[in-house]
This record gives sequence, C-alpha cells and structure tokens, in this order.
Amino acid sequence: MALFRRIFSGSSTIVQSQFSSIRLNSTLTSPKLFVSGLSRYTGDENLRKAFEEFGCLTEAKVITDRATGRSKGFGFVSYETIEEAEKAREGMNAKFLDGWVIFVDPAKPSMPRAPPPPPQDPVNFGITTNKTVGWTGR
Repeated sequence: MALFRRIFSGSSTIVQSQFSSIRLNSTLTSPKLFVSGLSRYTGDENLRKAFEEFGCLTEAKVITDRATGRSKGFGFVSYETIEEAEKAREGMNAKFLDGWVIFVDPAKPSMPRAPPPPPQDPVNFGITTNKTVGWTGR
C-alpha cells in the first residue's frame, strides 16, 4: 500500500519523464510528425494553432472517419525543416491539447497498399459449381 501511495503521490512525475524520454530516443528523418491521443473534438485548425509556435507549418491534418466524419484520434503535422519538427516534438509530447494528453512521434512512411482484387465474373453472380457433385448453390 505504501508503494502505491508513493507512486501516485509525487514520484509519478519521475515515472512520466522516464516514459517520455523513452519515446524521444528515436531520431527524426523527416519533418513530418504523428500526433496521437487527440480529442474527438480537435480539428485541423486547433491542431495547427497548437503546433505553429514551433516553426513554419506546411500541413496540420486530423484524420477523420469517412462514414461519420468524426476524428479518429490522431493526425499529422509537417514542418519545413527537421529542426522545427524536433522542437515541436520536444515541446508538445505528453502535453494537454483540448483536455487530452497527446503524444508526438516521428511519422512512419506510408506502406504501399495491396492491389484491389480482380472484378468477379458478372455471369456467375457468386454461384459456384463442383464438377464432381453438381450445383452447390442450394
């Protein structure tokens, strides 16, 4: 019980700083940052306002669901230089934005998508036959 009180009474800032330093160990190779932990109500403009103090932004985009239009809880911020992105990463990681703690990490390059499946034969309409038994479309 004493350990529980010690962790949550005052030394939690030490634990938090250890975790945030682990996240900051990787180096930036591009000026694009991945921002996670965003509030569902954070929009592109709020994201831009929060990050523009660290340098010249080229993009601030919150990713939204196509069907509902609501935020997915993450976004991307791009700067003109890697140095500006590094300052923003150090300044905004584990900070509050719209009431939520956000995390700022280097953006990973997007992976190429698999090609779409070939179109189905419109004559079959999904009915298949088994040549040894017969029609299987009950």
